[in-house]
Amino acid sequence: MKVLTPTAITLALALSNPAHADVVLINAFEVPPEQRDAVISAWEDARDFLSAQPGYIETALHGAITPGARFELVNIARWESLEAFMEATQAMRASGVFDPPQGTRANPALYSVVRTD
Repeated sequence: MKVLTPTAITLALALSNPAHADVVLINAFEVPPEQRDAVISAWEDARDFLSAQPGYIETALHGAITPGARFELVNIARWESLEAFMEATQAMRASGVFDPPQGTRANPALYSVVRTD
């Protein structure tokens, strides 16, 4: 399972975003078909933990409706700042709350809005 850590990318985001505007996590999950319900349950555990953390704004789990989609589930979450996100996810890892089923592959990345309609 890929886990976001303070890498050059997240540090670059922090440096390029001095106002600490909210950040968006987009995490696309590759899920074995027989594990979909178990992954959703694990996501709900993580959501319950993270929603109680400082800086949490919202999250939504999206399910693919296209048959054979590579990413069966996609999580989109908003956080008040990179720092809040990093602290919350470190606390979640330390707690052992998020334990996705074997075969699940996460593809997380952090984003900031660059354009709106």
